[in-house]
Amino acid sequence: MAELVYDKTGRLLFTKEMRKEYTLLIPQMLPDHFAMLVSIFRSEGYKVDMLENTGRPVIDAGQKYVHNDACYPAILVIGQLINAVQSGKYDPHKVALVITQTGGGCRASNYIHLLRKALEKAGLDFIPVISVNLSGLESNPGFKVTLGLLRKVVYAIIYGDLIMNVANQVRPYELTPGAADDAVRACMDFLLRDMDNGKGMSFKSMEKNFERITSTFKAVPVSGEKKVRVGIVGEIYVKYAPLGNNNLADFLLSVGAEPVIPGLMDFIIFKVNNREVDVNIYGGKWIKERACHWFQNYLMKYQHAMINALKRSGFRAPGDFNELHGYIKGYLGDGNKMGEGWLLTAEMLELIHSGVPNIVCTQPFGCLPNHIVGKGMIRKIKDDYPWSNVVAIDYDPGATKINQENRIKLMLANARALQKEQDQQTSALQEEQEPASV
Repeated sequence: MAELVYDKTGRLLFTKEMRKEYTLLIPQMLPDHFAMLVSIFRSEGYKVDMLENTGRPVIDAGQKYVHNDACYPAILVIGQLINAVQSGKYDPHKVALVITQTGGGCRASNYIHLLRKALEKAGLDFIPVISVNLSGLESNPGFKVTLGLLRKVVYAIIYGDLIMNVANQVRPYELTPGAADDAVRACMDFLLRDMDNGKGMSFKSMEKNFERITSTFKAVPVSGEKKVRVGIVGEIYVKYAPLGNNNLADFLLSVGAEPVIPGLMDFIIFKVNNREVDVNIYGGKWIKERACHWFQNYLMKYQHAMINALKRSGFRAPGDFNELHGYIKGYLGDGNKMGEGWLLTAEMLELIHSGVPNIVCTQPFGCLPNHIVGKGMIRKIKDDYPWSNVVAIDYDPGATKINQENRIKLMLANARALQKEQDQQTSALQEEQEPASV
């Protein structure tokens, strides 16, 4: 067994010896994105598992070991990790837990401290916790975020965004139930196979894979019916994770709606842009600003390639990060960047401008920044766009799924009534414009 090593502050380190025999456990947020991340980490020589444990036991573990003032995503993420360790599936003395730190003042930086307290409370403080960050917050001898690894992660994110985008456009209309899921599996199979062999991670091969992905989904037979499209925004974990939002996307599909979910890449670019904004507002080294500006443009190059692939194949394409940024003028400033910051408001505005005025804003308990830029901006948005149909849904350990779904059903009823009215107006206008028969 690897010897436990601590740094000067008393923090347990993940050592090079541990890398050989320990399994890294990663909490799930986006199934397809994270499956590719797992494959990438394995190609780097790590033993990795993405957790799939869910349900009430996860929530119970989170509530047992995390203070009840913590935000709901913290309760879920920490609960999922501890529940997995206590499940008997793993040797607790041969696992390490992986969690991200973005470097800001919100949950994505502070979970790690809550997790270590929870492990201590559960008698599991011999388990090392690995921080994945680009801010120099913590380091471990046995785990390094190299430029090569970072480059591979970018590919995983952009591939995941494309698959999520086209799958959500096809799944509500598939003629054969499960056909879209089969297409997802087919794309994931060849992407993961290529990644395992070190392929698919050059810009040229990525563009070819984009065409292969869009062609796979274009081949799925679909109906021509018109369904209400519903955007999903909110705090990043609850917006994406089925565990966090009670399988919201699946529920929308079950009631005849098409879910529209903004991609993860916008959030990544937003976080990079924040570092550049810090220098502009508060001062700092010019080289940091230049490096962040370069990295932002690098990420946007990949985003533009994905957008162009969607347009060429006939799928609806989102706008790029600059377009998102433009929507918030007159609403929020660049300095409003805690948590999802201005990005959340911008996503609601982009959805409205792209013909998706029906929006579910996921509001997790304890997330003050999200309530300000989410629920707090709804009134202003409705004043400017009276036809918008935005509902804020609270997610917390005590919230009942039936109440959440009933509120969404009411929003959908309003959406369908509005759509029927618009269709009638359009039909009447077309009749007026038709030339009289002779």
